[in-house]
Amino acid sequence: MTELSQTAPLNLLATCPKGIEGLLADELTALGAEPGKTTVAGVYFSADQATAYRVCLWSRLANRVILLLARESLVETAEQVRNVVARIAWSQHLAPGKTLAVDFHGRSDHIRHTRFGAQTVKDGVVDALQLGGRERPNVDTKAPDLRIYAHLHRANLSLGIDLSGDSLHRRDYRRDVGHAPLKENLAAALLVRAGWPERAKAGEPLIDPLCGAGTLLIEAALMAADQAPNLNRERFGFHGWAGHQDAVWSELKREAEARASIGRKRCKTELMGFDQSPAALTAAKSNAMRAGIPALITLHGQSLAQLHRPETLTAEQGLLITNPPYGERLGELPELVRLYAQLGEKAKALFPGWTLALFTGNPDLGHRLGLRAHKQYALKNGALDAKLLLMEIASARPAPKQSGEPTDAGVVPQASRTTTSTVSENAKMFANRLAKNQKRLKKWLKQSGETCYRLYDADMPEYALAVDRYGDRVHVQEYAAPSSVNPSQAQKRLFDALDVLPEALGVDPSKIYVKRRERQTGAAQYQKRDASGERFEVREGSARLWVNLRDYLDTGLFLDHRPVRRMLGEMASGKRFLNLFCYTATATVQAALGGASDSVSVDMSNTYLEWARDNFALNQLDPRLHRVVRDDCFRWLETANAQFDLIFMDPPTFSNSKKMRDTLDVQRDHPRLVELAMARLAPGGTLVFSNNQRRFKLDEALSERYAVEEITARTFDPDFQRRTNLHHVFLLRHAPFADKGQGDD
Repeated sequence: MTELSQTAPLNLLATCPKGIEGLLADELTALGAEPGKTTVAGVYFSADQATAYRVCLWSRLANRVILLLARESLVETAEQVRNVVARIAWSQHLAPGKTLAVDFHGRSDHIRHTRFGAQTVKDGVVDALQLGGRERPNVDTKAPDLRIYAHLHRANLSLGIDLSGDSLHRRDYRRDVGHAPLKENLAAALLVRAGWPERAKAGEPLIDPLCGAGTLLIEAALMAADQAPNLNRERFGFHGWAGHQDAVWSELKREAEARASIGRKRCKTELMGFDQSPAALTAAKSNAMRAGIPALITLHGQSLAQLHRPETLTAEQGLLITNPPYGERLGELPELVRLYAQLGEKAKALFPGWTLALFTGNPDLGHRLGLRAHKQYALKNGALDAKLLLMEIASARPAPKQSGEPTDAGVVPQASRTTTSTVSENAKMFANRLAKNQKRLKKWLKQSGETCYRLYDADMPEYALAVDRYGDRVHVQEYAAPSSVNPSQAQKRLFDALDVLPEALGVDPSKIYVKRRERQTGAAQYQKRDASGERFEVREGSARLWVNLRDYLDTGLFLDHRPVRRMLGEMASGKRFLNLFCYTATATVQAALGGASDSVSVDMSNTYLEWARDNFALNQLDPRLHRVVRDDCFRWLETANAQFDLIFMDPPTFSNSKKMRDTLDVQRDHPRLVELAMARLAPGGTLVFSNNQRRFKLDEALSERYAVEEITARTFDPDFQRRTNLHHVFLLRHAPFADKGQGDD
């Protein structure tokens, strides 16, 4: 363990992304090494020094190549680690005056931080060198001459020299990475799994229809041109290793340069990339230039909808490979469902007989292609579980000639671009229900002039969605499926719905916003989901209001309360108006436009109060007459001394916001809230009390003390009459005898 023989095979470890260990073992064999045990994200192997260099230069799949110096078991404490490290003859590996760094991975009950582990290893190296009369080496964590690898797992310690230096997936060509880049060695693994090396030798073409910064194209070109992936790297870890043999390395590099020169000249393989982003294409061109293969790749600035098959591309077989977006955020799904379906349509129409290789972190989206995968490979893309789906594209069957059908090769008749054949019967029923509901609401919408309304609310149990129109935009809320429903089945139904929504409602997929509505606690429904700031103006009666369909669970406008806001506007003329738990103060806007003399709107959220101010400004309301107050409504009511003629109170069902003095449960706390509000209500005034607790019951004592009228049934417009338990609304007034008694005083 203390000395390194110049002739004996070296013990080595090649690390890699999880899921491609078998491919890496095959690659090591092809490079002249002898693979041994395969571990998670790595392969142990033996090789001479020249072969170890060759692996660093030629491996398309490895992350790092480690020269193993020690593998010890029953190592847990820092002292034990230090002792193992100190027994290694570090003078054979670290020359005088050279710097070092330690990469420590893992932990034990005694070593819980990687920094402490690295410090312990470094101390062991210093002990060994000083024992041999050497000076203490300096540490350089950014650009060390020698990088030491240490891995501690389940009391097993592995120590070695990192011969690769920087991770081998960094080929030095990709400085412009574009959005959501795919690591180079993972891209290479996808190509190997798709059989690209054999296809390239056979002269087959390759197309990436969503190429982004071009990583798949460039890795494919390097393979086709027989160019070592790390040929352009200036420095490897072994360059600072005391055992480095420069003559061996120079010969290997000279050979690789010659092969690349010949390979680039002989390569006739057609490699094409398409993308609609100018920035992505610019990055792809720059990356290809740095990789040394710009002439091998052709790039086209086209969207997937514009994808065509160039007339020069006559091959009957080829590889269509791509890494489309995955839809990690729910709001991205409407466009992606259509994107994946469109990819399937284009593949079948333009590339019959080819193979489609799709890499996705959302296999359910992959099913929207309308193609069956004959092979699937589970992989990791960073921390994300992903799959590579390989699909054979069936040869097109000649169809009867239709009148007016274009005859140009590669041009797809418009009718064939629909996904009707892949839409399930249930999805068609869902689309029909949307059309039926739209027809039912048509007369009311024309009379009322409303542009924001609910079109569908879980009418069909299979599609537990709420679908709302906001002008030319659509807001979709998916109710969380119960535990008895298979999650993948629920996901499929959501995708089915999103597939038919654009055509059924005549909207662009980019204007459909999706969220998942689950049981909320505290202020969760008001918390930010995104930070786009994407808002737009809508109209409700004479009011102009800002809504945001992307950033929050709710949009800034509770559609079911439209009749209540309308009623407040009709009641408000000449009245002093108070809006408690005001949210974005849309009710205040309606009251002000209805002639309220002045108003106060109270809420705890700065975000929503700022939104309220913007709504006021949009409607040219005087801020001196219509004020917003940031406060806990309980506290404000307890300390306020003003009186109001009209009060609207719509508290949340439950809140445990840290800004509040106590938690709020509307069923438990509404008597106290109502009492406090009624204390601020002027004689002859009205409190409009509303809440959205489905099983809410008004405390009987309130009915005994005040004149109470429940008007819930009158507060649902035609778009909400299917579910009349969404809210409860009561009018409360001081009883006549109470008013009289106040007057007698």
